[in-house]
Amino acid sequence: VQLVESGGGLVQPGGSLRLSCAGSGFPFSSYSMRWYRQAPGKERELVAAIDSAGGSTNYADSVKGRFTISRDNAKNTVYLQMNSLKPEDTAVYYCNVFRWSVHYWGQGTQVTVSS
Repeated sequence: VQLVESGGGLVQPGGSLRLSCAGSGFPFSSYSMRWYRQAPGKERELVAAIDSAGGSTNYADSVKGRFTISRDNAKNTVYLQMNSLKPEDTAVYYCNVFRWSVHYWGQGTQVTVSS
């Protein structure tokens, strides 16, 4: 299993970023996918999740109405569109799949929201 995130960077408050995560080594279209984030000194937290077909999504209360998770199973890719970014969204963002009782993680992509 390999997960590769991209799209992070430095953005001003109120700005937008779109994260991507390309999956390989497993039947991507058969698995729910998740985005987590971890800020310095804090525990990793679940940000958003999407089912295998993309028909059902869930979000942390802190990002509802601002973030949108989506997927393209033809491209084996899951996305996280982040709008109205706040300084408290600053974190390393990780893609995740739970397969055969094992959590698999990407390397993470840094998102920094600062003026």
